[in-house]
Amino acid sequence: MKTAEIKRRFLAYFEGNGHAVVPSAPLPAIDDPNLLFINAGMVQFVPYFLGQRTPPYPRAASVQKCLRTPDIDEVGRTSRHGTFFQMNGNFSFGDYFKEGAIPLAWNLVTRPVSDGGFGMDPERIWVTVYLDDEAADIWQRTGVPARRIVRRGNKDNFWSMGIPGPAGPCSELFYDRGPAYGSDGGPDVDEDRFLEFWNLVFMEYEITNVQSKEVFEIVGGLPQKNIDTGMGLERIASILQGVDNLYEIDEVRPILDRAAQLTGKRYGAGSGPAASESHPDDVRLRVIADHVRTALMLIGDGVTPSNEGRGYVLRRITRRAIRAVRLLGWQERALPELLPVARDCMAPSYPELAADFERISSYAYAEEDAFLATLRAGTTILDTAITETKSAGGRQLSGDKAFQLHDTYGFPIDLTLEIAGEQGLAVDQDGFRRLMAQQRSRAKADAQARKTGHVDMSAYRGVLDSGGPVEFTGYAEVARESTVRALLGAGGAVLPAASEGDVVELVLDSTPFYAEGGGQQPDTGLLTVGAGQVEIFDVQSPVPGLIVHSARVVRGELRAGETAYAEIDIPRRRAISRSHTATHLVHQTMRNFLGESATQAGSLNAPGRLRFDFNTPGAVSPSVLHDIEQQVNEVLLRDLEVSAFLTTQDEARRLGAMALFGEKYGDEVRVVEVGDYARELCGGTHVTRSAQLGMVKILSESSIGSGVRRVEALVGIDAFDFLAREHLLVARLAELYRVPADQVVDRVQQTVTQLRDAEKELEKLRGQLVLGGAATLAEQARDVRGVAYVGTQAPEGTAGNEVRTLAQEIRAKIDPSRPAAVAVVARANGKASMVVAVNAAGKSRGLSAAELVKGALHGRGGGNAELAQGGGLPAAEAPSLLAAVEQAIAASA
Repeated sequence: MKTAEIKRRFLAYFEGNGHAVVPSAPLPAIDDPNLLFINAGMVQFVPYFLGQRTPPYPRAASVQKCLRTPDIDEVGRTSRHGTFFQMNGNFSFGDYFKEGAIPLAWNLVTRPVSDGGFGMDPERIWVTVYLDDEAADIWQRTGVPARRIVRRGNKDNFWSMGIPGPAGPCSELFYDRGPAYGSDGGPDVDEDRFLEFWNLVFMEYEITNVQSKEVFEIVGGLPQKNIDTGMGLERIASILQGVDNLYEIDEVRPILDRAAQLTGKRYGAGSGPAASESHPDDVRLRVIADHVRTALMLIGDGVTPSNEGRGYVLRRITRRAIRAVRLLGWQERALPELLPVARDCMAPSYPELAADFERISSYAYAEEDAFLATLRAGTTILDTAITETKSAGGRQLSGDKAFQLHDTYGFPIDLTLEIAGEQGLAVDQDGFRRLMAQQRSRAKADAQARKTGHVDMSAYRGVLDSGGPVEFTGYAEVARESTVRALLGAGGAVLPAASEGDVVELVLDSTPFYAEGGGQQPDTGLLTVGAGQVEIFDVQSPVPGLIVHSARVVRGELRAGETAYAEIDIPRRRAISRSHTATHLVHQTMRNFLGESATQAGSLNAPGRLRFDFNTPGAVSPSVLHDIEQQVNEVLLRDLEVSAFLTTQDEARRLGAMALFGEKYGDEVRVVEVGDYARELCGGTHVTRSAQLGMVKILSESSIGSGVRRVEALVGIDAFDFLAREHLLVARLAELYRVPADQVVDRVQQTVTQLRDAEKELEKLRGQLVLGGAATLAEQARDVRGVAYVGTQAPEGTAGNEVRTLAQEIRAKIDPSRPAAVAVVARANGKASMVVAVNAAGKSRGLSAAELVKGALHGRGGGNAELAQGGGLPAAEAPSLLAAVEQAIAASA
């Protein structure tokens, strides 16, 4: 049974049993600060489990895209570990519990294929339960004999996300794959033979202080008992397709086979039956198959390669795949050969991957090209390090250097080992691992510090639970009378009142203040309570449904329960609204000129200005940027009506409304239209007609990461002010150059060219002047215990390359049979630097340029025995550096 068919049957079965079919949320986790990616099928339903939101349906089913990276280094080494996976799940929000979930699962897996089920043999299914009798009794009544029911504790049968949040005991289903896979006796005996494929979680607790799967603290019960199940789609596919593991199912094996074909390998040829007996070639083929598919899914959901966060995970996964291909012997570009295979495997389940493949592939192929360039640069750096190590008589490349190559340049350690070995050098792997461990410890400590989870939201949830969602009225009004529902102080403490000078957070029962979101900055304004006045300087929504105002009591006193008059800063709101509407127009126009792949990757809508980040593989040319700006302003002149309406997600898609990658929308969405020109899902505030923007002036376009560009622009009066200043500047330059305004650019370019030519000539003359005295300085070498020593200062401002050249020139003009050392110091920008050169006879005498530099600069600087340099000391210390080198030579001689 194909994986796409398994997915279809699962959803059809639960839909037929009264479940709402919910689409998979995008892989990037948006609402939870603890997660980079969705790592379980229930993540998008957490607000329903916690009671933060009222679910729109009592029961649901989904096939959720998931990603887990903690065990990324184990991928390929076993037949179980993978990064991307899909989780079939059915969910109940206070509807049915154990007595409903268990029969539903059993009926689906044992129902005949001809009747829409999976047709699994009931005699080969085992179950595990938590240390309670209720689930075991239900399983027995369902048809599972007691001998095939195993009880287990927290480690195996108590489920959570691994972070504070909802949790509960669980029951797992295992399938007996037969004697060929191991010993009989159930899951406690052999989990290779007895393969777990479905976990039914009875969600009834909220936990905190999560230390491990077994160590956590139960805060209390959830508002209602819920069901969360997870059936790994890849796991059940491997069972139903009769293959050994996830790498051999129909959505993965073709990628592995293509990689084997490219590299001339035969999968499985050198491996034993156990995962621990896998040949290195098979491990690499699995890595390639898993990571290429994962990269496809991540880019498909809007993640682009970068050096931090989600983008770094994508970069690491992509580069591990490329590295594995190269280690198998394929030295050409690999992703153009592999990514289309992954697309064809996944498109039956996710047809949008085929429709969007041009965008997806452009990022993937650009990342491979960048990594290949990194490999070339890293190889050059490594070659230099190997040469220095061998010149110094060393036989081992330092762990520091290997770690620097890995951490700074992204150069894989296994390539460092391979290349160093070819040159007869070992690598200090213990030192490398120690530095890697230190880095992981720092990262782990940082991650643990961020694991405050939902408990930090308890004060806000308490306010939400007691009063319900806050009504936002700011679409229709800028002021209203409202009631102060709650006052919160430091740490979320509930306050009865606040006095003049106090800074607090306050919640109103309804508010015209817009909470920061969707790139739009928050409203500011005033709250009047009798004779008292409160300044609102920030507005956020820390919990869905709750709007929290950060406030400073300017005059009088503020008490919970009082009636207040809330009034936003109207000019600020209007300016922000103009910027937000302008962002929609820029977004649509970018797509008009650059194609559908130019999707929004972030934005900032502030008073009078906007920042718009978008995905595109390369820079936008100035001419195209000019055309984009012109088309946006033409739309303003058309004075199109700007309107908003609520509709369903499906209807919004049918109308062609743009949705942003990574954003998670409810079943009811708000669509903002600018005439017939732009249509986008958006919760922000906007103008009523496009002409109210006045003007949009694009200031700049630049790169902010791999495949992500940024446009900054001014809107309205800010744009007019900018152009007025530009006009005055051009007029002044035209006056100075005595040319018409349209010739100013040519004259400025001529001036810049002349200045550059003059600088080059000046540099050339300075170099000649500096080097012209090399012979004289060599003749004046002092004898320091048999060593010809020249210590001199270069003219102030001499460039670093000229200082090195001077030191080498002086050294070359000293009799080579005579041990010699040359030290040249230079001063620039208030700092002193130094270059030391030692000839071959000096090296034989025991002199080292690197040691002389480090001795004079108190450990700073670097190089080799023949040439070294360093700096950073105050310029006044330049003469003392020459004396320090001379003293060191005398001491060593």
